[in-house]
Amino acid sequence: MSTPTPAAAPESLLASPDMPSQRQITAEIGDLHAAAAAREAAGEEAPRTLYDFAPYRSSVLRHPTKNPRLVDPETIELWSPAFGQRDVALLESDLTLQHTGEPQGERITVQGRVLDSWGRPLRNQLVEVWQANSAGRYIHQRDQHPAPLDPNFTGAGRTITNDDGEYFFTTIKPGPYPWKNHVNAWRPAHIHFSLFGTGFTQRIITQMYFPGDPLFALDPIYNTIPRQKDRDALISTYDHDLTVPEFSMGYRWDIVVDGPEATWFESEGEH
Repeated sequence: MSTPTPAAAPESLLASPDMPSQRQITAEIGDLHAAAAAREAAGEEAPRTLYDFAPYRSSVLRHPTKNPRLVDPETIELWSPAFGQRDVALLESDLTLQHTGEPQGERITVQGRVLDSWGRPLRNQLVEVWQANSAGRYIHQRDQHPAPLDPNFTGAGRTITNDDGEYFFTTIKPGPYPWKNHVNAWRPAHIHFSLFGTGFTQRIITQMYFPGDPLFALDPIYNTIPRQKDRDALISTYDHDLTVPEFSMGYRWDIVVDGPEATWFESEGEH
């Protein structure tokens, strides 16, 4: 039996001649991680995030170039928004029930806790998520790669943490997708998380990944984080007790918002 020849990629997805190869990107990632490890071995404090990270091509143009300055925000920005359990409908945390039909793909449940640096639960926190569908496609006009859209999946939801700091989502496991950072570049499957805290100025954004993804070592965004322990903190854990019989696979992921063990969050320029 002959092997079918894959269809050619549209021109819009083909890499330009000056794009680095995956081999080059992987070598650069290895060099930068080795340099960070050497600094730690020498007793120096390695940065938790490499904002000017050459393998992540757009970070070279978007990273901060000046020292941060203290800006006194408006009072309203210090005290808003405030959310309670009645402000967000329960349905908003189930991304599989937002349309008339069933979305395509593997149904999953994602649960975890939002904690401070002392391990205390943070209640009444607005948690928002957005993601690609099971084929790795976003409902966004700039996402035109040749994967199908799902008419029954929008890919966005929100919830409020309870008194134990817990959040809970039902959704579809997202697929990986191409992103043109370099030749044959693919993002690992992930879900974006946003937390608002108690004020507009406190909003933080991060990504949750899935265990065992083969794209981890190849992804420049994931690898902007020098320390392996910090990268590992972004990977959810399969939880069989959270898995619902004949319904969904379960994943657990906690978010720590501050302190030395804080979850990695994106810089403001990457939102």
